[in-house]
Amino acid sequence: MIYPNSSIEKAKDESRDGLEKDDGLVESLIEGDTEITEEAKLLDAAISQGIHSFDANLIFEHIIENYKNAEKIYGKKLLRYLSGYSADALKKNIKFPELLKEVKKRIEDRIESMEDEGLINEEGIIEEKGFDLAGLVLYMEELEELNSKGFGEWKKKEGSILGDAVDVKQYKKGDRYKNIASKKSVRMAIRRNHSDVEFQDLKVVDRESKGKIYVVYALDASGSMRGEKISACKKAGIGLAFKAIGECDKVGLIVFGSDVEEVLYPTNDFNLFLKTISRIKAKKQTNIAATIEKAIEMFPNENVTKHLVLITDAMPTKGDNPEELTLKGVNKAVNVGITISLIGVDLKDGEELAKKIVELGKGRLNIVHDLNDVDKVVISDYYFL
Repeated sequence: MIYPNSSIEKAKDESRDGLEKDDGLVESLIEGDTEITEEAKLLDAAISQGIHSFDANLIFEHIIENYKNAEKIYGKKLLRYLSGYSADALKKNIKFPELLKEVKKRIEDRIESMEDEGLINEEGIIEEKGFDLAGLVLYMEELEELNSKGFGEWKKKEGSILGDAVDVKQYKKGDRYKNIASKKSVRMAIRRNHSDVEFQDLKVVDRESKGKIYVVYALDASGSMRGEKISACKKAGIGLAFKAIGECDKVGLIVFGSDVEEVLYPTNDFNLFLKTISRIKAKKQTNIAATIEKAIEMFPNENVTKHLVLITDAMPTKGDNPEELTLKGVNKAVNVGITISLIGVDLKDGEELAKKIVELGKGRLNIVHDLNDVDKVVISDYYFL
């Protein structure tokens, strides 16, 4: 099983037991095998693009007949992993017979390899092992990104406005050693001109815990989120679950488009969360009102912190008056103690409605234009709690 842990390296080690590894695929992925890693990324790109099966002849036909259209259907990332050529190289050289011959062979070989490894079946449909491997590569990529962004060992902020209440006091016999505030103790020793930190210099942090936090990550899977957007948001959700479950909080998931497509009630089962989010594919319109209504059902009737994170690239488009329905849902959520934040991924229209949602929902609004920043914003929103 995979367990969230504050140590990135330990979490990667635990990943080895996260999936079946009869043929060493997981071990190969973790050890950095280029071919397996590319196949895992290819599968993630396909799922995020809304493609769950592979047909070498059909893909090749799309490429030679209308490359621009093929790019819309499959996405640059998927075509690159299938053909071994970048989008620019394919566009520039698509008319050369030798290149076409090589591209077709590479696509056929890649699909055959995934079939041999049990990642897809004879019809080219992605198998459970394929979905799991795609999820694992997202997880591993996110761990590396969290580490590089300084989130690897990050803990909840002390004294956050909405976080724990913190009181620094003099250390006394019986206080827990792990609550010693080292920086404040050193400062006190310096003020007193002590060459070493003495007993009377010691300060401890007395925390009044805010209690359990339940977070529901509501991910827009409408058509405009296809490809890189939804892949980045899935990784951000994995990062959120990794940190929150590691803090003994619970994380749930709603996948929404024209309707609520998938629901996972708040859980501390990281493997279940990973399996669920890695299978998300983009679909149709955006229905935030229905998403908020469903989220209200998902939180327990207990005295816990309840927080909903809406992540979308567009405001509601379904219903006669989607804005009014959405704000009614927000008010209903607030009345049962739920706070709501909204993360707009390259949000171009509807910023006024987004502001109303977070103002009523007592949450935060972040507009993200760089997909590399999505996870940082999502996790920062969690730590603000």
